Amino acid sequence: MAALARRYRLPPAAARRLELLLDGLAAEPDPPTTVSEPKRAVETHLADSLSGLEIDRLRSAPRIVDLGAGAGFPGLPLAVALPNARVDLVEAGRRKCEVIERLGGAAEAANARVVTTRVEIWALGEGAAAYAAATARALAPLSVLCEYAAPLLEPGGALVCWKGARDAEEESAGAAAASQLGLRPAEVRRVEPFPGARSRHLHVFVKAGPTPARFPRRPGIAAKRPLAR
Repeated sequence: MAALARRYRLPPAAARRLELLLDGLAAEPDPPTTVSEPKRAVETHLADSLSGLEIDRLRSAPRIVDLGAGAGFPGLPLAVALPNARVDLVEAGRRKCEVIERLGGAAEAANARVVTTRVEIWALGEGAAAYAAATARALAPLSVLCEYAAPLLEPGGALVCWKGARDAEEESAGAAAASQLGLRPAEVRRVEPFPGARSRHLHVFVKAGPTPARFPRRPGIAAKRPLAR
């Protein structure tokens, strides 16, 4: 934990709060993740989540939305690492949201808020064009993530997607979708969140123009009918 704090120049209290986050995860009787034991979770969840700080647009964002937040990663570690940022964790599953609430409380992440809804619905109201950065980890193909994020991002905002080995077909589909959504591919960053980590990449898209008014589509449509090339 101390090594992560040094590597990412985290605030003085962050290491303790991240430990509390892992303790809270380990105490969950039925966590929405297969990795909850602290010795594994420190790499699988914390180190992997904090690797997003290598992207300057994310590190400097005053308001961040974590799409399909699951068990709270990367949103909660980022909230701890960036105490001056507001982090909204959007998750449709009520049980998962309850876990995120407990973990956020354990980590004293007062700047994190759980939003229980679909990302498509959130983009129609308070979330519309409200964020400087969006994050997505283990959620969907790049083309779908672009469609989820575009209506939520302000001009110049960035989508950061955690992915494994590079896939030329997925990247091509993502770029094609981005072009229809006001986004542009900006970077694919190879990261090594912990020693021995393999095939970890951060895909970055930037909001370069307006998103057409027909987005977001109805909940579920982006995944069922991805944008054609």
